[in-house]
Amino acid sequence: MMFKTKLKKYFLQKRFPLEIYVPSKKTEPNSMIQIPSAWQGLELIIEDILDRFQIGRDSCIEFGVEFGFSAVVFSNYFKNVKGVDTFSGDVHTSHKGDHYTQTKHSLASFENIKLYKSDYKDWIKQDVQQYDFAHVDIVHNYKETYECGLWAVQHSKCCIFHDTESFSEVRKAVFDIAKKTGKTGYNYPYHHGLGIIV
Repeated sequence: MMFKTKLKKYFLQKRFPLEIYVPSKKTEPNSMIQIPSAWQGLELIIEDILDRFQIGRDSCIEFGVEFGFSAVVFSNYFKNVKGVDTFSGDVHTSHKGDHYTQTKHSLASFENIKLYKSDYKDWIKQDVQQYDFAHVDIVHNYKETYECGLWAVQHSKCCIFHDTESFSEVRKAVFDIAKKTGKTGYNYPYHHGLGIIV
């Protein structure tokens, strides 16, 4: 099984080459929420990304909040965090059904997080704001990741994408968006992969 995983990673890197991101430090955020998440482990490199690329700390937008693990991570570093999600799951999530109220309740003590129940398609039609940072972790199909991700890259200084190692379609979208925008694409190959475009 391990050989198969290594082979998959090798071919992903060959098909969609992204510079491997090597953090110079790992930092545990001060405030965390204790819920299971595929995002666990990535919280340790967010401050490193922000420092390395000199990202402002005012605003962050996240597409794909689910239960709020990553939104809480971002709330440690940004004055304002917007979380946009349908809060109903998708084909790649284990939870199905509306969980907006549950997530809102879990994040109530984090006053700098504002949740919006919306599909990314509707959101990007009306939002013209520029953000310091963006995170895309929606349905892991190429079309949706590319469409949402391109908007996010064009509206932020730095955009990250979860699941570049788990879903080749996400990695391909990151590669194509970086190429189209003339920005640099990186990949952190742990915890299901984190694409970074800056």
